[in-house]
Amino acid sequence: MAVVASHATASSVQQTKGDFVDKFRQLEEVLPTPNQYRNAAGEPGDQYWQQKVDYRINVTLDERKRRLKADQQVTYTNNSPYTLRYLWLQLEQNRFKEDSMAERSVEFGGIGRRGPSTRSMEDGVKAGISFGELERQQWLADHQVGYDILNVSASDGTALPFVIAGSQMRIDLPQPLGSKGQLSFNIEYAYNIIEEDAVSARAGYEHFPNDARKGGNDIFLLAQWFPRLQAYSDYEAWHNKEFLGRGEFTLEFGDYEVNITVPADHIVSSTGELQNANAVLTKTQRERLEKAKTAKRPVFVVTAEEALENEKEGTKETKTWQFVAKNVRDFAWASSRKFMWDAKGVAQPNSAEAPLVMAMSFFPKEGGELWRKYSTEAVAHTLAVYSRFSFDYPYPVAQSVNGPVGGMEYPMITFNGPRTTWQEDGSRTYTQAEKRFLIGVVIHEIGHIYFPMTVNSDERQWTWMDEGINSFLDGVAGREWDPTIPWGVEPRDITWYMKSDVQVPIMTQSDSVLMLGPNAYTKPAAALNILREVVLGRERFDFAFKEYSRRWKFKRPTPADFFRTMEEASGVDLDWFWHGWFYTTDHVDISIDRVYKLRLDTENPDIDFKRDREDHAIKPTPLFEQRNRAEKRKTWVELNKDVRDFYDENDRFTPTNKERNAYQQFLADLEDNERKALERAIKEDKHYYVLDFSNLGGLVMPILLEINYRGGKKEMLHIPAEIWRRSPWKVSKLIVSDKEVESFVVDPQWETADVDVENNHYPRRIIPSRIEAFKAEESIDPVYRDIMHDITTEKEDPKVKQRMK
Repeated sequence: MAVVASHATASSVQQTKGDFVDKFRQLEEVLPTPNQYRNAAGEPGDQYWQQKVDYRINVTLDERKRRLKADQQVTYTNNSPYTLRYLWLQLEQNRFKEDSMAERSVEFGGIGRRGPSTRSMEDGVKAGISFGELERQQWLADHQVGYDILNVSASDGTALPFVIAGSQMRIDLPQPLGSKGQLSFNIEYAYNIIEEDAVSARAGYEHFPNDARKGGNDIFLLAQWFPRLQAYSDYEAWHNKEFLGRGEFTLEFGDYEVNITVPADHIVSSTGELQNANAVLTKTQRERLEKAKTAKRPVFVVTAEEALENEKEGTKETKTWQFVAKNVRDFAWASSRKFMWDAKGVAQPNSAEAPLVMAMSFFPKEGGELWRKYSTEAVAHTLAVYSRFSFDYPYPVAQSVNGPVGGMEYPMITFNGPRTTWQEDGSRTYTQAEKRFLIGVVIHEIGHIYFPMTVNSDERQWTWMDEGINSFLDGVAGREWDPTIPWGVEPRDITWYMKSDVQVPIMTQSDSVLMLGPNAYTKPAAALNILREVVLGRERFDFAFKEYSRRWKFKRPTPADFFRTMEEASGVDLDWFWHGWFYTTDHVDISIDRVYKLRLDTENPDIDFKRDREDHAIKPTPLFEQRNRAEKRKTWVELNKDVRDFYDENDRFTPTNKERNAYQQFLADLEDNERKALERAIKEDKHYYVLDFSNLGGLVMPILLEINYRGGKKEMLHIPAEIWRRSPWKVSKLIVSDKEVESFVVDPQWETADVDVENNHYPRRIIPSRIEAFKAEESIDPVYRDIMHDITTEKEDPKVKQRMK
């Protein structure tokens, strides 16, 4: 029967005994066994439970001493099926103490989220300590840090025994707390607030010595400020892994009533709803806040002029701001007389929990026009995008506060750092990078109120479950804000890390990750972007992701719950994807090695021999023959034309009746369906191409193939990742086309994080690059230029300037 001519077997797999790797092995062999708490579909089981912890706190800020003092009543509800004989609490302020595990385990010259603060000696290079690290050491040496626990007692006043172990505290219960039981106890405590700029914490104060007020002013950002119950879960029991500074928080939901006493001229931003506006706000401020509910653009509750005037004085008087927060997993707040405050209502007509959300920002004069224009608008934009992907924002307020913390999130409140730069002419300007930073960090941190403040994942164990998922969504929101801004969230932005020697699997525990930024933020975000745009498509991904969000709203998911939900709701087996992206350090590098152009053997000698003659004619003429012709050297045959025979008139491609008879017999032996198939194939005379691919990076992925036809037309072909299921290193693919192909390109839009795009072209292309003449000096990314200020510089005449020299 007719066959397609076979190509050389250069791409065949040279497998040796025992070296086969199943990239499509089922992940169920690795994931925890489903149970009554978490089922095989990735949703909460019929006996799912979680603890509840409620707090009533009275806290006072001593501005002069920069010290907090508080008392709190904690009510713990044991919803687990187990009896508890003790409780574990987190004391994060203790992590700054000299004898803490966090301080004692700091590695000299280690790499991390923001790079090393020290440089170890290697290969003769001098060891080094940054000025920032010196300042940190000196500040901690000069100040007493950590909690002073003043009292721990039962609700009846009886002292409770407790043990402090680093940044954790165990309280021993006088009576075991059975399943469905509840108890209350009290803690009194105080601590000195960290200077955030000096220590580089997630909270603290920032001092402004140049303000008009004598002695300057401070902004206080208070987080991790009160002893909090450790989480107790079905999959780990007590989550008592000590806080080392990177792995963030694992917390329980509860209700809060918090009374915050601060200087009377301070403005307070906080988790929760303000309960006593009449006592702490002026009538004008309350009227502005009411107007803001329906305003198109943010309305100032405290104006820039009022905040600037407020900076000039201080007071010994105090006010107590009362806040209530329902069903939150944490509580944070900020306080300063420097704050201006703007607000804008965001309607959620289909939400029973929060039909109106107040998007608000609190910032000093240093925030300038950048914050006035973009902070609250970015908050509102985030709510619109994230709610589309998950659920309506569940709380009444969403706040962005400017202070010393670059970016940190808590329920209903976020701390964000970018500011303007003061110029000598009195103006304040900012670079495009600072604009991108502000919009991006506000979107990111407000997005965290969805993940993990509502979808309550375990940040200390699996950072990617909040940072990676949130980075994926903030990438969506950022590009929907303005795609011309370089957000750094495309798959191409992670290729440098995926081929680096500092990569660890995404599933690595937070404190053990070498480079937290690319590992916990960018790589999982790129993976989810690829999953949405390349593997599943938007419709299936968005449905599955929304289902995950709905299932685990106000609950505690694990990676297995996310993986299983995304598979179950999308209807696609994604084990190969989760395994490759999350459990290995493989990278994407698919090479198109060779392309063979084939043609159907018709078995008809009059057709096939003619084609053979044409194929032979395209071979290059030997150099010997070319040069003889150039010398006009005659061949013997040309010089002796009178001597001729049969082969001078008929070449080796001449068909004979013997082949014709064999062809007719071949046709006669075919079945009717075979003859019809052959006749159609001969008539259509399609082009057959066999493409050899290599998986050089080890990470199996779909092959996105661009086919460029002669004449200029293009076509995209999506080859599923399953093509690698039997041969994860090399595969071949047959492409049948009506038109002749000029070239093939793998992943032409850089959608799969392929680390080497040059081996994606066949035929290979000349690698595009640029060259410039330059003096040896440090280059700067254009995005970091302060064009807003530099454009005001007067143009100079270089000739005049030279004469002046």
